[in-house]
Amino acid sequence: MDASLPLRLEVAGITKRFPGVLANDHVSFSVKPGEIHALLGENGAGKSTLVKMVYGIMQPDEGEIRWDGAPVVIHNPKAARKLGIGMVFQHFSLFEALTVLENIALGMDAKIPQRELESKIREVMTTYGLKLDPHRIVSTLSVGERQRIEIVRALLLNPRLLIMDEPTSVLTPQEVNQLFDVLRQLASEGCAILYISHKLHEIKALCDTATILRGGRVVDTIDPKVETSRSMAEKMIGAGLKDIQKPASRSFGDEKLVVSRLSLPGAGHFGVALRDISFTVRAGEIFGIAGVAGNGQNALLLALDGEVLGHDAASITLDGAAIGKDNAKQRRLHGLCTVPEERNGHAAVPDFTLSDNSILTGRDRLKMAVSGMLRPGVAKDYTGKVISSFAVKVTGTSATAGSLSGGNLQKYIMGREILQNPKVLVVSQPTWGVDAGAAAAIHQAIVDLAVAGSAIVVISQDLDELLALSDTLAVINEGRLSSPQKIGDVSIDELGLLMGGVHGDAAATAAAEKEAAHAA
Repeated sequence: MDASLPLRLEVAGITKRFPGVLANDHVSFSVKPGEIHALLGENGAGKSTLVKMVYGIMQPDEGEIRWDGAPVVIHNPKAARKLGIGMVFQHFSLFEALTVLENIALGMDAKIPQRELESKIREVMTTYGLKLDPHRIVSTLSVGERQRIEIVRALLLNPRLLIMDEPTSVLTPQEVNQLFDVLRQLASEGCAILYISHKLHEIKALCDTATILRGGRVVDTIDPKVETSRSMAEKMIGAGLKDIQKPASRSFGDEKLVVSRLSLPGAGHFGVALRDISFTVRAGEIFGIAGVAGNGQNALLLALDGEVLGHDAASITLDGAAIGKDNAKQRRLHGLCTVPEERNGHAAVPDFTLSDNSILTGRDRLKMAVSGMLRPGVAKDYTGKVISSFAVKVTGTSATAGSLSGGNLQKYIMGREILQNPKVLVVSQPTWGVDAGAAAAIHQAIVDLAVAGSAIVVISQDLDELLALSDTLAVINEGRLSSPQKIGDVSIDELGLLMGGVHGDAAATAAAEKEAAHAA
């Protein structure tokens, strides 16, 4: 990195307001050529708004963006790409029925003959070790392969600044390592990289510098290599972080939830079918299910909570009772509570008050209705208890669910189910979009519920979360569940292979590891 070169990107005093929200408050930072620079901050800290302005998706109200030392106005993404700014978004913009080549062509500003474009794609893939068949249909690709399409599309621009927004949230550990190799190679060639992630151990491993945002302001600029993940998290939230208090050794009780050879067809053209899924969760046990997004997690939750019914009542039992054909209401009466991934619209009705949302899942278990008559006072008291116990920031029980921030709505939903003291709790993405402090509180509440004797199933894309919480862990891939393992026996490499689609016994897994190492 040549210190004499001008800064590649300077953001000086950038301010952006929305009605009732100051998203960015005089933010300033800079990125040098060849530097991998992290933007850190909890949801709502202003990271996404900031990079959208750098990429020309929106314009700042105040402040200045400088490119190679000169002030610029980036009117739109096309203007950003013309400067040499590429961006890989967290949510891919791909057409599943088209090929890799056709998707890349659609994203190019200039029209390039197909043969020439294919040659350029293959050249980029060879240079950066990105394996991809340009003629594969996107719907047949893994999530990691789909991300490579976005990366190749950005690299075809010969970017001088590459923005990566949560790039590893859907990748296996092996795919993360491959991505990091590509980014390090790009940086060595002088490309500046602006990297957004909530995975602090990745920031430590990859980045040279980190700018920390809190409440739309820059609160610190640090060298992540000399920080700990904990110290960075505490800077992000502006407070100390509590450790999960989990008993070192505890015994489990009787089998609570038994899933036996559960199979269901996929929903629609792209739905994932569940294939012969079997597992058991005992009283006091936390059973983790890892997997890359889109491998049947949502289908499994819908099958467990009774929104989608199976053909065999005995495929799911709770305390020995066959509930595989029971609807969601009947399963709740048996003692099964669930938290789906999508909080706004699935777990809660945005236009309903929090009290009314409590009635939706607690009506029968908590006797919020008797003889067909609602008891709003009972619902209000219970909702107040949830708000207090889980530190939900809200004006009161009559506030609508849609008025809460994503993190506060998640705390309310988790609290609403946990305080019902279910025999079995199934939760998908328990801390999605909440800050580190709230995540720690939710994790502790899950552990406390298990210690009290409930059986817990946690479905999550966050391996760190699962490794911290789980007693037993399995991986779901293409609707199939791997053999459960005790958490102390889990290998990160093996988990990554299972997440990527390698199934079978330990010998087959070991052979796959050797093959992967040889290929590398």
